[in-house]
Amino acid sequence: MRLRGLIVLTALCAALGAPQGAPAAHALFVPCGPNGLECTTLDVPLDRSSATAGTVSLHVEELPAPGTRRGVLFLVAGGPGQASSGTFQLGTNAIDYRSRFPGYTLVAFDNRGTGRSGVLRCPELQAVPFASPATARPLVAKCATEIGPSRAFYSTRDHVDDIDAVRQALGVDRIALWGTSYGTQLSVAYALTYPSHVERLLLDSVADAQGRDPFALDDLRQMPKGLASLCSGRLCRAATSNFVGEVVKLANRMARRPLAGKVAKPGGGTRTVRASGIDFLSGAVLDSDLNAGLVAELPAAVHAALRGRPRALLRLVQLDRETSITPAEDLSMGLYTATVCDDGPFPWDPETPVAQRAALLAAARNALPRGSTGPFGRWATDLGPAAFCLLWPPQARRPGIGSGPLPNVPVLVFAGERDLRTPASNAAAIAARFPQGHLVTVPGVGHSVLGADFTRCADDAVGTWLSGGIPPSRCPRSPMLVNPIGPFPASFPSSNRRGVRGRTLAAVAKTVREAAASWAFALTGFSTPHSIAGLYGGAIRTSGTTFALKRYSLVPGLQVSGKLRLYRPDTGSTLPARFVGSLRVLGPKAAHGSLSVRPGALVGRLGGRRVRGSA
Repeated sequence: MRLRGLIVLTALCAALGAPQGAPAAHALFVPCGPNGLECTTLDVPLDRSSATAGTVSLHVEELPAPGTRRGVLFLVAGGPGQASSGTFQLGTNAIDYRSRFPGYTLVAFDNRGTGRSGVLRCPELQAVPFASPATARPLVAKCATEIGPSRAFYSTRDHVDDIDAVRQALGVDRIALWGTSYGTQLSVAYALTYPSHVERLLLDSVADAQGRDPFALDDLRQMPKGLASLCSGRLCRAATSNFVGEVVKLANRMARRPLAGKVAKPGGGTRTVRASGIDFLSGAVLDSDLNAGLVAELPAAVHAALRGRPRALLRLVQLDRETSITPAEDLSMGLYTATVCDDGPFPWDPETPVAQRAALLAAARNALPRGSTGPFGRWATDLGPAAFCLLWPPQARRPGIGSGPLPNVPVLVFAGERDLRTPASNAAAIAARFPQGHLVTVPGVGHSVLGADFTRCADDAVGTWLSGGIPPSRCPRSPMLVNPIGPFPASFPSSNRRGVRGRTLAAVAKTVREAAASWAFALTGFSTPHSIAGLYGGAIRTSGTTFALKRYSLVPGLQVSGKLRLYRPDTGSTLPARFVGSLRVLGPKAAHGSLSVRPGALVGRLGGRRVRGSA
């Protein structure tokens, strides 16, 4: 998500009696944005044991509740590394949030090391976020040096204590928390550490409060279920009859023998892209639970790669890499690394010298029982944080999060059936730990349910829960932004129509469907690419609900140019997305001409004759 800057004004007022290490002041907020948004900064100790001097200035934003006030709700972003103020943008989204959480004063503050709270910067690691361990390890070690000795004070426990410091500065006894992804881990960690100060919890896409398994074993075991949900209702039948089996087969094959090949660049020419099994699994596969374009193209790309045509898959791998690069203000890889590598747990102790860790890691990996990694080989344990954090410097053991007991408060938990990074099993386990826990499962949705459920069932469930009602346990299946496309053609596809015009018309129809998936890729990526190259050249440029094609080529010998816009029917849903507009058809193997793209149809002239076909 993109973050937008807000003015920060610092003010603190009269001292209060507070526990050692907590800020002894009320926060004085001043106007800083639209719709009554107010801001302040709050100084908290870098090290609450006082062994290391220094403070961190937390940027805090508050959106006061109009009318009768019900309580205070903290909005907690994910990552770790996302800045909550920029992620949620309370001022800009005030109408929506006030409608969703009536009576609640809303608070979003940037965790230490993110956004406007002393963002941690590791430029080289930031340029290759979530790279394979072989690439990331030396950059992780360099990142530790760039942060310096203060790197030891960015654990989840530090973030938990900061939440409580902000709570105290606000002068409130109990707070509600809405966490997404890592934000759920942080929210539950807060509930375990400060249970008496929790009013209620809203948890979306649940991460384990104790930290990720060092080998991501649960993620690997649950991944086939999430992938199968993608193809529920035979959505992938045009591309493959066994998507899960093909992903597993290809990933294990790429672990033994990485793929390499040429992919087109938007400005012309090609580049060589290489991808190993872990590159594939941690990139294109995992990110398909967030990126609508990836999920639309992945079944067809995997199927083609298994049959010796890796170009479409390598294109997706490269696009995913490019759109994962974000500014540190949006997602600080320095903070991500400092938190994850501090939290553990790992097959070594925090004080263990780096030179001893590789052997401990290998021994722990070799000791895993058969089946621990699901259908994948032991190589897939590199998906977990242990391999990533291997070279993080030793540091003294420090207090972890509290041990509870968890508070008996209302808890609403959301799980997307397609979620691969925080599987639905996590959500079920957390909901079961709270006496008042209620789980809502949403089919058709991946990670971050409240931002991806097009049925509004999840939003309605929040309203029901806040009003004291019982939400549904399962929502209707949410439609996809773009449905999975059919197979990638190696040449002009076959057609019932005779001659070059029929083959051209069929190829244009496939191009339109794939271009819609590329539009979805740009719309839902971590960052928006300037333009996206076609499989065999040309480019697509997106702008909101429209996109322009310039000699865009999905099929060798066919080039398509023109502009398409999202079709909005008078009645019924706009999803899955369809597009209308006009196209020019060129290419050495194509029948040249012009086509009008209508709902479900292509109409126009090719090779000097009128044609009509299905879109």
